[in-house]
Amino acid sequence: MTFSTRHFLIAAVSSLGLSACAAQPGIEPAATRVAAAPALTGAPLDPSIPSQLPRIAAPVHYDVRVTPDAKALTFTAEAGIDLELYERSTTLTLNALDLNFAGASLTGADGKAIALTVATDAAAQTAIFTAPAPLAPGKYRLATRYAGVINTQANGLFALDYPDKVSGNEVRGLFTQFEAPDARRFVPSFDEPSYKATFSLSATVPADDLAVSNMPVISETPTAGGQKTVVFQTSPKMSSYLLFFATGHFERLAAKSESGAEVGIVSPRGSGEQARFALDSLGPLLSYYRDYFGQPYPLPKLDNVAGPGQSQFFGAMENWGAIFTFERILLDDPKITSEATRQEIYTTQAHEVAHQWFGDLVTMAWWDDLWLNEGFASWMETKASDHFHPDWQPLLDRVGGRERAMALDAFATTHPIVQKIRTVEDTNQAFDTITYQKGEAVITMLESYAGENVWRDGLRAYMETHKYANTRTDDLWNAVESAGAKGLTAIAHDFTNQPGIPLLHVGGVACVGGNTSVQLVQGEFSRDRKASVDAEGRRWQVPVLARAGQGVVARQVISGGAGTLTLPGCGPVLINAGQAGYYRTLYSPAALGALRSSFAGLAPIDQLGLLGDNFALANAGYQPMGAALDLLAATPKDANQKVIGDSAGRYETLYGLFDDQPALQKQIVSRGSAALAPAMQRLGFDVRRGEPALDSILRSDLLGALGTLGDAKLLAEARRRFALLDSNPAALDGPLKSRWLGIVASNASPAEWDKLRAMAKGSKSAVERSAFYTLLGNAKDAELAKRALQLALTDEPGKTVSAAIIGAVARSHAELAVDFAQANQAAVDRLIDASARARFLAGLASSSNDPAMIAKLERIAAPLPADVRKPYDKTIASLKERSVSRPRIKGEVAAWLTAR
Repeated sequence: MTFSTRHFLIAAVSSLGLSACAAQPGIEPAATRVAAAPALTGAPLDPSIPSQLPRIAAPVHYDVRVTPDAKALTFTAEAGIDLELYERSTTLTLNALDLNFAGASLTGADGKAIALTVATDAAAQTAIFTAPAPLAPGKYRLATRYAGVINTQANGLFALDYPDKVSGNEVRGLFTQFEAPDARRFVPSFDEPSYKATFSLSATVPADDLAVSNMPVISETPTAGGQKTVVFQTSPKMSSYLLFFATGHFERLAAKSESGAEVGIVSPRGSGEQARFALDSLGPLLSYYRDYFGQPYPLPKLDNVAGPGQSQFFGAMENWGAIFTFERILLDDPKITSEATRQEIYTTQAHEVAHQWFGDLVTMAWWDDLWLNEGFASWMETKASDHFHPDWQPLLDRVGGRERAMALDAFATTHPIVQKIRTVEDTNQAFDTITYQKGEAVITMLESYAGENVWRDGLRAYMETHKYANTRTDDLWNAVESAGAKGLTAIAHDFTNQPGIPLLHVGGVACVGGNTSVQLVQGEFSRDRKASVDAEGRRWQVPVLARAGQGVVARQVISGGAGTLTLPGCGPVLINAGQAGYYRTLYSPAALGALRSSFAGLAPIDQLGLLGDNFALANAGYQPMGAALDLLAATPKDANQKVIGDSAGRYETLYGLFDDQPALQKQIVSRGSAALAPAMQRLGFDVRRGEPALDSILRSDLLGALGTLGDAKLLAEARRRFALLDSNPAALDGPLKSRWLGIVASNASPAEWDKLRAMAKGSKSAVERSAFYTLLGNAKDAELAKRALQLALTDEPGKTVSAAIIGAVARSHAELAVDFAQANQAAVDRLIDASARARFLAGLASSSNDPAMIAKLERIAAPLPADVRKPYDKTIASLKERSVSRPRIKGEVAAWLTAR
């Protein structure tokens, strides 16, 4: 089913503006809008799209005028909403939260204003506007006056305090964050994605502020009291969560892009050339996506707005024409930005620019299909990064993303990619690894099945058909199948409509007449239901790419639970060659042994895939830990940088397993150091001018791993460098600054901890301040961890930083952090985005190895509503499985070490 016709019902009201303004003179008349919208169709609303509102009315256009009071953390506003009513009714119900209404009226085609009463329902997050008599179906303008709250966390209109980069004085910027359900905190609205409308915004702000919204400024007019009123152009038709506004002491670095749109990076004053790297990539990304999707970027400008601070819920937001990104992953500060962060600046922006098409131009009809936004933007960020920066080898990172998704998908508490969303909390929790990384992994597999050209042609047809409208997942599958990918929809349904991970068991392997036959039997991989999961009966049509030896890759879909592959050539059999598939492969000991013998000759992406697969299978008990450890031992010392980095992380994990057995830790240190030392010796401790980006990242990874392993020489070097700051505050400036400070922070003495705190307090950089305060929570010393927790409840670190300190403490002291958050729940809740509160405490507990934590979480979760309880259920399931598997894993690793 397509929606290209139905969604044009949200269109312009052409004759209400002047008469509507008689009721609310502050509201800008519709006649003054810059861009006209399409005419109304009068079509009824689609009742099959879920909604938390009565499906009797739809918006066409919003006129919003806002006056924030940054000091008081409040705002006043007026809104005029052109809408069409489809059924006779006495009431209109819109979303609204934390808004106090001073008045409301409704004006129809006759130009007569009708006074309305307003009742708000905080639990339902609605405002009900009631007329004195039933309203006939037709076109109306709803005019309201109201006041709202400026939050200190990233929900609705919110404030971020930070040190001015020039003066060092504390200043305050205002920003908005409306995804998923928070436009209702700024304007009474039909705050659901299927209610697309156009938006006009004006704001009265301090005269020396730079105000930013989705569209360019039409005019700025001085007003009384050192203020000015800024009027922005009317937006295209879009969902309410994409509206954006910011104002503060900002500057803008801008350029004209090849696509025709002006691009700009808006950042705190004094940022200067720190915005250059992001700006230089922004224009080419617009052109690349324009060409790939076959659709021009439709707005006259695209800004990316840097916000100091951080959030536990998100890092950036794709507001149409005005992306918001936290400064730490947008501005390139040579004093502290690492190469890994520099690449994150690029990939984050690539993700959000992809959303300007996948999410903004074409939007999911309801949050069930959120993955159409996020999975595709994740996939496109990797594709664009590979196009512009192949030397970064971003395709290798898809293996890590797939592993993170499978880590959740292997439990009974997982969910399908296309999931049922019915509450605000359901929506908040939908932003997870399944939506993003599993979404990207499945798209990668389906593109491989369809072929790059057919896949791209299908996406172009999808964009052309549904631009400015809303879609569901099957609209995409239909478009790709029509482009030539026959059979794709059935495969896609198997991987998006049901949860879980296919497991392919490799059976008999025989080479006859120059061809290799391989028997495959399908099951399901599970961490918590290994013995029973196959009885649940899930089956997938699995597109398999496989190779024997150096033969060509063969393609076949395994369906019906079993199949036989015929591969050209003979040699070790590699299933999932190229790692495009979303499934696990359990080899026989002989088949895995053959791959281990040839491991050094495999492509890096297959080395990463085999390591990820076999460690997961061993951890889950499908094979001994020795099978995975033998592969790790077979990793060449001169392997690809990302393979060595992956190996380093695995030695860190093994080391952490035996925190109660120093003798075994010593063996792991010996093995890990021997494996990593050649790369560390080649790279050295210091960045070299002109070195490959991957070398710079690997150096940092190795320093971190060797620091975790307690390398005495490295710890001494970290402390030596830290001491240099006493005489030269710039001694650590550069891409390794956070790494060296992190090593010191983890092993800090009280004096070192105090010194790092003083550095945080004195920094004029919001990014440095945030990073340094967060590092205080990394201390292994329990008493210092307690001090960090107490510090988090003060105003010193900043409203958006304190939660990160608590999270850092939890990595080494989970029980301490959970008990602290419970004991101070009201205060801690104020430090967390409303969108993340349900997940925060459960997340703190996730690193615990204490079986008593399970009962503690069960007591906390027992009285909670089902939607709020979900994060606890996931953590409880993980901890229960860990309590069973951890002793087995430790025993098997110990036996492997002893045998060698």
